[in-house]
Amino acid sequence: MTDLEWAALLEWYAAAGVDLGVGDHPVDRFAAQAALQQARARPVQPIAPAEAAASHAPVAPDAEASPVEAQALAAAADTLEALEAAMNGFDGSPLKQRATQLVFGDGNSEGRVMLIGEAPGREEDLQGKPFVGRSGQLLDRMLAAIGLDRTQVYIANTVPWRPPGNRTPTPAEIALCLPFLFRQITLAAPEFIVSLGGPSANTLIGQPVSITRVRGQWRRIEIAGKTYPLLPTFHPAFLLRQPAQKGLAWRDMLTLRRALDGTDIPV
Repeated sequence: MTDLEWAALLEWYAAAGVDLGVGDHPVDRFAAQAALQQARARPVQPIAPAEAAASHAPVAPDAEASPVEAQALAAAADTLEALEAAMNGFDGSPLKQRATQLVFGDGNSEGRVMLIGEAPGREEDLQGKPFVGRSGQLLDRMLAAIGLDRTQVYIANTVPWRPPGNRTPTPAEIALCLPFLFRQITLAAPEFIVSLGGPSANTLIGQPVSITRVRGQWRRIEIAGKTYPLLPTFHPAFLLRQPAQKGLAWRDMLTLRRALDGTDIPV
């Protein structure tokens, strides 16, 4: 292989989250797959967001993971700046060990709308801001279509560190980061919340939902004793893969615009 071919291969490995060639210990992939299938077979018990933040949510066995520490750090932060500093100093999430940096938030934290996605991707991990890749460019166009931009909204993710290979965060990883997300919402105090994609909607609603069924419909969620109107919609990455669904997302954006204008009050 040429030097350029080797460089391209290494870049592809980095984008996929590969950061080592051989581990220190052998891994039984068959046993890991069997455990995953057993976990998926267990029934999922719906929980309210407030209850999830207050409880000791179960996490995958990991000596570093500490939801109790996350809850304490989040509760002690009285500003978004303090919360970001606390999260930068938090080493309890294994995701942080492989991520380039924390992806905290972007936009206007005093804006009326807070948009919440799933997790950072490669570009977000490199730049330290949410939604800056192709999905972010589409999100910017969606906002511009109803007269908004990043100076008027606040954007964050359910999980602030990039999962290796852009995989979906596990329930344990989400549970560990949930106290930080709920505190971020509390401190930003948005008038409206928009969840981008099914995983974000699941997390905020507190139970498994079908994004195709709940999108465009206002929900009420309670976080730290305060109620917020939540509008689920498709994730921009999904719209890039399924452009035929952009019409439904446009309807959702119009629903948000009417709420902002006071012509359509969320239930």
